[in-house]
Amino acid sequence: MSDATVILDGVRKSYGGREVVHDLTYRLSPGEVVALVGHNGAGKTTQIKMMLGLVRPDGGLLQVLGADPAHGRHARSALGYLPESVQFHPSFTARETLGFYARLKGLPARGHDALFARVGLADAANRPVRGYSKGMRQRLGLAQAILGHPRLLLLDEPTSGLDPALRRELYGIVADLAREGTTVLLSSHALTELEDQAARVLVMNRGHLIADGTMEELRRLAGLPSLLRFRAEGAPAGAARIGDQWQVELSEAEKPAALRAALDAGARDITLEDPSLDDIYAHFLRREAA
Repeated sequence: MSDATVILDGVRKSYGGREVVHDLTYRLSPGEVVALVGHNGAGKTTQIKMMLGLVRPDGGLLQVLGADPAHGRHARSALGYLPESVQFHPSFTARETLGFYARLKGLPARGHDALFARVGLADAANRPVRGYSKGMRQRLGLAQAILGHPRLLLLDEPTSGLDPALRRELYGIVADLAREGTTVLLSSHALTELEDQAARVLVMNRGHLIADGTMEELRRLAGLPSLLRFRAEGAPAGAARIGDQWQVELSEAEKPAALRAALDAGARDITLEDPSLDDIYAHFLRREAA
């Protein structure tokens, strides 16, 4: 029996005759933090809804924690979900709100002080949600999502509207949960953030999974050059002048020799920039369009 948290094998879904998810096959494992990226309409939200059991696939196999999410009550109780736009009853306090969601999961409605502390709401737990800022509502949304230590956590644009400090705190909690064995699926357009947080990236385009791998694997698959930038007297061979620096495009194999040559030539302010997730994502979209 597989120990995968999520299994998709040939999953398909259509709306009104238009296929939004096509022959989708991948697995998510315990402790993984996986980024799901793609433009609007690429099929990201549909995948999340299918994992939550809110939408049924038209074909293929979908299992969450070993069960069909549409029928597996146990599987759903072990799920956590934070939507992009989280809404709570404005008259409820945060403590009452968390108690409500706890009862829905079959958990005790009281005794969540440690969770409020974990998300930074210990001093505001007894205040009505109507007075909460966007960041505080997002913290409360994260608290309800991680109630009961879910085995699968689905986050849809989790840092939308948050300031940099709150983003770091949220991702710190995500990293802690992953170390504790939770599988985390992050859907976001903030590719720079995801590059630093996710160990694996799934790239979607028009319902198709067009790339799947670690950043290192995707860089190798894309074959995009790294950029070596430095300051030096004169014009090094093969270098282009960019402002007050020289820039050289390098393959993976060329990097060690080029770095040694730059140091031997007395280059200063040396930086080596690998292709970013933005670069990789754009590459795979161009390849699909060709």
